[in-house]
Amino acid sequence: MADEETQSTFAKITGLVVAGAVAWIAGKAVDAAWKAASGHKPPKPEDDDDPRIAEVVAAAAITAAAVTVARVFATRGTKKFVERVDKNRRLPKA
Repeated sequence: MADEETQSTFAKITGLVVAGAVAWIAGKAVDAAWKAASGHKPPKPEDDDDPRIAEVVAAAAITAAAVTVARVFATRGTKKFVERVDKNRRLPKA
């Protein structure tokens, strides 16, 4: 039972770290692509200027899609990694 809890905790921590890192990287990639395409950074809620609503919606949709796709791939990769680590940790049953 303790082995299962350790695996579960390890999987949760690894998944959390990887998902957070991937979401941050995806957000930065969208920011860079947006700036390259439009000449300025995508609108953020804390911006003082008044961006067009279409630009705000487009930036939100693109960022959300990129982060979601990146998290799916990160979750799948993390699951495979945890399974491989767990398989190597198990002791043979007597």
